[in-house]
Amino acid sequence: MKDNPWNAIFDAYKIQQHNFDSEPFMISAEQIRQATAHFKKTNEKEVRILCKQDSREDRPKIFSDNNVFLLPIRNGEYAIVRGEGYTDIPLIESPSQIYAPKLDFILDTSQVGNSEMQHLDFAYATSLVRTFLEDDSLVLTIRGRKYTPKFSFNVGGQTITAESVQTEVDAGYEGINQVALIEAKNSQTNNIIIRQLFYPFRQWQHHTKKQVKTLFFEKRGDFYSFWQYEFKVPHDYNSLLLTRSQRFEIIKK
Repeated sequence: MKDNPWNAIFDAYKIQQHNFDSEPFMISAEQIRQATAHFKKTNEKEVRILCKQDSREDRPKIFSDNNVFLLPIRNGEYAIVRGEGYTDIPLIESPSQIYAPKLDFILDTSQVGNSEMQHLDFAYATSLVRTFLEDDSLVLTIRGRKYTPKFSFNVGGQTITAESVQTEVDAGYEGINQVALIEAKNSQTNNIIIRQLFYPFRQWQHHTKKQVKTLFFEKRGDFYSFWQYEFKVPHDYNSLLLTRSQRFEIIKK
């Protein structure tokens, strides 16, 4: 449903003629609304929907054909950038680890529903998050939407400045020496946009001198899986590196 609106946007502003090797193409929410005003369906002209491209498959065809992706840079403003904007979430091929919850009672309420948040909360309540990160001091301190400070970074051979971009982490935990930020999903995910890890990383790195770690979490079937990432160069969007991963099977008491 995004292909036709974005084709119209690219045509309206001659985006395909833009030299992406020189700089990203900047576009505003108002420009998107103007170029799609003639569409009838809400999902073909709603800026929030059109700009939600959280996986490679979410991109309109004109984006993938031109090897570009979309990044918010401030409220109502976006950059169309050439390069690799996504990272793969690889299958964890190592044997799963059997984990016994560090609780002496059953959590009845955690068994109601099937959301990514409740699975992550269960992993925290059973101390699985602390176990994976090898840090018993971690406590839940971050959740929900916040706005980034101003920061600059390199991406696709260009330098971009972002400011007051809304971010959301599914959970953030602070310990004595570190802060861990977790992006969670509840279905098999092949790739995610790096922004979901990078923007919160830069945001909280600004607010603490402790080491900031970024993780991806997913419950696949009976397994609770973690992927830990690191940005080798903090100001480089594409310096993301998977450092370790593990899947666990929690023994139910």
